[in-house]
Amino acid sequence: MSRFTALYRGETRINFIGSRKRWYAASAVLVLICVLSFVIRGFNYGVEFKGGTTFKIPASGNSITADSVDKAFGAAGTAPQNAPQVVGSGSSRQIVVNTATLTPQAAQNLQNSVAKTLHVNTTSISLDSIGGQWGHDTTIKALEGLIIFLIAVSVYIGLRFQWRMAIGGILALLHDLLIAAGVYSIVGFEVTPSTIVGLLTILGFSLYDTVVVYDKVAENAKDILAGSRTTFSEAANTAVNQTLMRSINTSLIALLPVAGLLFVGAGILGVGTIKDLALILFVGLASGAYSSLFLATPIVVDLTERDPRYKALAKRVAAKRSSEKKRLADAETAGVTAGVGAGGAALRRGSGPAPAPKVGARPQRPKRK
Repeated sequence: MSRFTALYRGETRINFIGSRKRWYAASAVLVLICVLSFVIRGFNYGVEFKGGTTFKIPASGNSITADSVDKAFGAAGTAPQNAPQVVGSGSSRQIVVNTATLTPQAAQNLQNSVAKTLHVNTTSISLDSIGGQWGHDTTIKALEGLIIFLIAVSVYIGLRFQWRMAIGGILALLHDLLIAAGVYSIVGFEVTPSTIVGLLTILGFSLYDTVVVYDKVAENAKDILAGSRTTFSEAANTAVNQTLMRSINTSLIALLPVAGLLFVGAGILGVGTIKDLALILFVGLASGAYSSLFLATPIVVDLTERDPRYKALAKRVAAKRSSEKKRLADAETAGVTAGVGAGGAALRRGSGPAPAPKVGARPQRPKRK
């Protein structure tokens, strides 16, 4: 209970900054895995990005399943590009199938064949063709928005705090992007417009958490160069400990509803339309909380302590603490020596206690004059 109370009050003394090389190594391993997945597995782009034809088949009853739809398309000679996806529930339940881009006549023939195999009305199957140019334009717009966002963030943090914090914040954001995209690549979920929306959302959350920690770092390091009591790394470590509980609470509050969407909505209920957004949000929020505590601030410390002024501060702090330690040791030694010397002097002066009389000795009478 005492540890929980200390955590809640921000009174913990976890050495985040001193262990920063461990966090750097862990992040480097995760980023390397994600990059290898980019190269080996790539991404599963949705029809909005690579183009194609989408068929939506009503499946309110139990007779039509994703497996039966997959077999119906295979029998018609056009295999789906991905496994059929079940969306909705009850009377609005549908099975969505994406194929390569088809001509209007080929799409109509495929629609008739699938309807005949599944014993449904042809008009109940809707189809929609999307060109690859739309996905290309969407990707370009998303990248432009991302670049503008990063520039705006850098300018804000640089003006609000300092340029070192801007670099730390941007590197933390890029770390979150790589981790979230890497998990998408490893899991194999489709990259859809919802994915882009989720990426921009997690960037905002990661930035918010990082700015909260930076604000505390700036408060603890105010006028630190004028004294010699603590180093910048110690002030930053104290700030991370003070904001630790707030970061945990914020992350949990944000992650719980997203976890409900991902594991309950997409996993248990099978609402496939929300899993793309839910996964990117879940991974991004968790990664953002990690990077704001374990990456952004340690990067700022590394950059700041290269400054000669902060190197001089660290030397002054070390010298002062060494002097204080030596003074206390000398005082303790002097105290022990003084005690021993006083006792010896007292014995030499005979000021010690009188010797006890011998047992059985007769008391001496005063002599008569």
